[in-house]
Amino acid sequence: MTSWLSPEEWMAVRLSLEVATRSVAVSLVPAVAIAWLLARGRFPGRMLLDALVHLPLVVPPVVVGWGLLMLFGVRGPIGAPLHEWFGIRLVFTTGGAALATAVMSFPLIVRAVRLGLEGVDEGLEAAARTLGAGPFDRFVTVTLPLMSPGILAGAVTAFAAGLGEFGAVITFASNIPGETQTLPLAIYAATQTPGGEAVAARLAFVSFTLAVCGLLLAEVIARRMGRLLGRVA
Repeated sequence: MTSWLSPEEWMAVRLSLEVATRSVAVSLVPAVAIAWLLARGRFPGRMLLDALVHLPLVVPPVVVGWGLLMLFGVRGPIGAPLHEWFGIRLVFTTGGAALATAVMSFPLIVRAVRLGLEGVDEGLEAAARTLGAGPFDRFVTVTLPLMSPGILAGAVTAFAAGLGEFGAVITFASNIPGETQTLPLAIYAATQTPGGEAVAARLAFVSFTLAVCGLLLAEVIARRMGRLLGRVA
């Protein structure tokens, strides 16, 4: 691939993989916690929380990027303290691209984990409780293994979706080669450059291939984990 792609194009591929990986790493644990609350919790505002979690799926990604810019910009209510107290700046950085991607893919993980959790037989948890297992022990030894297909499938799906995130990333992190220019942004830049059709075609092929591989991997993981847990014949 390094001989087929130029160093700049390979950098865009590497950044896409890095941003997608970091986004999943940041959002996986909170997504599992939120999925647990939505599936098992009974509290006022549950429907509102559900709507807020899934909001990135229905609003334009540019709106999400603008919201992150307002919150995490160097003058924002969150970004200003991070920058002044800890020297952390997210806007126009690779970390900012990962944050924008994490916000956009967060609902995908929550949805997959929630579906996996709703398929867990609560009778097994009740049996563990009668044997003296506490809430944490029941979660670690019974619930977590049974919901693991949803967690893994959600993580891989979010990773594949993160490879294609455009609107939120370009709004919050901009399109900086070598820093925030992921595959979709590199394709966009190529289409705006005279004679860049060949570059756009190569990068589009790489993006398509990575996305298909990610989705197929998510399906394979879900099926194999299901077989291990006795859910799939």
